[in-house]
Amino acid sequence: MQKIVNKTPTENIINSSDPMGQRRSVLEKKLHIKLDSIENPSFNVDDVSTKNCENLIGKVDIPLGVAGPLTVRGKYAQGNYYIPLATTEGALVASVNRGCKAATSAGGVSVAIVKSEMTRAPVFCVNSYNEAQAFIKFVQKNITRIEKLVTETSPFIKLIAIDPYISGRNVYLRFRFDTNDAMGMNMATFACDHVIRKFLLPKTQVNCISLSGNVCTDKKPAWINKLHGRGHTVHAEVVIPKNILVKTLKTTSQKIYEVYVRKLLIGSQVAGAMGVNAHHVNVVAAIFAATGQDLAHVVEGSLGTTSIEADNSNLYISVDLPSLILGTIGGGTNLSSQSQALSIMGIAGSGKPSGTNAKKFAEIVASAVLCGELSLLAALSSNDLAKAHMKYARGGQV
Repeated sequence: MQKIVNKTPTENIINSSDPMGQRRSVLEKKLHIKLDSIENPSFNVDDVSTKNCENLIGKVDIPLGVAGPLTVRGKYAQGNYYIPLATTEGALVASVNRGCKAATSAGGVSVAIVKSEMTRAPVFCVNSYNEAQAFIKFVQKNITRIEKLVTETSPFIKLIAIDPYISGRNVYLRFRFDTNDAMGMNMATFACDHVIRKFLLPKTQVNCISLSGNVCTDKKPAWINKLHGRGHTVHAEVVIPKNILVKTLKTTSQKIYEVYVRKLLIGSQVAGAMGVNAHHVNVVAAIFAATGQDLAHVVEGSLGTTSIEADNSNLYISVDLPSLILGTIGGGTNLSSQSQALSIMGIAGSGKPSGTNAKKFAEIVASAVLCGELSLLAALSSNDLAKAHMKYARGGQV
């Protein structure tokens, strides 16, 4: 008789050499459905089931398209790039591709990394404001010791600073780290835990209530990320001449500018939106899905701002992404398909020197986001949005 293993409800399965298949089989029998389309993943099942996904039953497919080439002129990304976009939204890839054509024809997107840092903010409980001040002073006085403790957890993480916040009897220490090519959320968590257990708690007796106190802020829309940044803070811009606006985008600078004012500036204010943009997150999500990023971080990717000026007959457009959280090593980037998608942009794995691949990636993403904004705003200004979605999302059928 085969042994029954009692774990979680979906782990109540027959122990065999193919646990993934057995889980799927159990679900099929219990739910009276067929799950044959999620069989036969291309990734290493043993590796993924211990590092990326528990109670593994298979995989899902997302169509993968490519936009470009896009000329990027940054410090780390210099040249022409093709952008992998995983999406089920018809017209998205075509739209970004059109934006890439316009931006490249105009000489390319100028882009710059403003800063790069991953944060984690544990919350501590104190008895009074004076105790909170004393605790903060202790942390600031021993910053060198804390820096050394951080590097004990990994040679690829470095403490940038610790920003304190006090609310009542709560002290939030917002640790800011350089995590090189990794997205770095786990690295930041491990580093904070090590510092607290090995140093702060023994020396101060101040109790850490939670390793995350929501001042990080992770996977939630928050003004602290919009104002101070998290992950990579990136700026990208381009000037589109009149002839390209007319020939490629079928519009004018004044028409796009009017959409910008009435939709992005006024409309966003009416809605109370934190992000003042047309669809930053659309492009961020498609690239994240293609390259194995943590998909929950598309929330922060929506916080960006698009700026437009109609300069005579030309158009100036820029995007500022304050919280672009991504990496080229670790997590889902190690999966075979996602690693190959990263290789399309020449950024799979660790950069030389370390950290340069993630920054290059951030510059490419910001440039692609700009192209997405440019194309969508142009389509809105020329009243072509519905027609484009009819063509690409419905096969020309209403």
